[in-house]
Amino acid sequence: MYKIRKGKMVILVTGANGQLGLSLQKIAPEYPAHRFVFTDLPEGDITDAGRMEALVAGCGAEAIVNCAAYTAVDRAESDEAAAGRINADGPAVLAELAVRHGCRLIHVSTDYVFDGNGQSPYREEDAVGPVSVYGRTKLAGEERVCRSGAAGAIVRTAWLYSEFGNNFVKTMLRLAGEGRTLRVVDDQYGTPTYATDLARALMVLVERSGEGMELFHYTDDGQTTWYGFAVEIFRQAGLPVEVVPVDTAGYPTAAKRPHYSVLAKEKIMEAGAAVPPWREALRRCMDLLLPESRER
Repeated sequence: MYKIRKGKMVILVTGANGQLGLSLQKIAPEYPAHRFVFTDLPEGDITDAGRMEALVAGCGAEAIVNCAAYTAVDRAESDEAAAGRINADGPAVLAELAVRHGCRLIHVSTDYVFDGNGQSPYREEDAVGPVSVYGRTKLAGEERVCRSGAAGAIVRTAWLYSEFGNNFVKTMLRLAGEGRTLRVVDDQYGTPTYATDLARALMVLVERSGEGMELFHYTDDGQTTWYGFAVEIFRQAGLPVEVVPVDTAGYPTAAKRPHYSVLAKEKIMEAGAAVPPWREALRRCMDLLLPESRER
């Protein structure tokens, strides 16, 4: 039985300087009943059990939201040890602390735990089969969190972007200023996901009480390709950029990319999370990235 938890909570957010952590910082004022504690490297090194113990005990955390991750997908192919420490060992440290201190743990994972060969939206119970180091280390993190006995939720997401940090939207806008034709992959399918929307979904799960570790999928609604995403970015920005669709073979990468990354969201919607259409979500982000063009 799961209910909405009432009353003030102390919420510790790790990886606070990444785009999801910064998005949580942005929306924190929407939750005045709670006290947020944001941490990142070096103090918030999730692989350092001693430091994290001091943080959790010192702030009196009642919930931990883990936004920290090794997300350099291609670099992970030649740096598996570092990816494993952050994506698997770190979540295990947090899960052990959650058990010891009675905290609720919300851990963020990825669509890369699947092989990407699906043809319909992946459900939480579908078989996993990562094909990259990044995907394998993120799956290992999920497994260690599940085995810990901690209560909370694991949330898989995909194609994340925001007004913060480095991401596909900001890269496209930067390249648009160089005045050249862009070649963008058109045979990989997924759902662009605004980090602010994911942050609000995570808060729904923070405030959900119950025992056990639940598994959810979250992205915005709809689907497209990276090419379709790029075309929509330039359309909303009013930029006359020539974009040429290419297949995956024409854009080789060190790590194999999933052909299909669309996730089913019914379960998290039933829990109370909003799932906006991806184009509408992109518009909200573009309003922040290009405020001057919106005023004309």
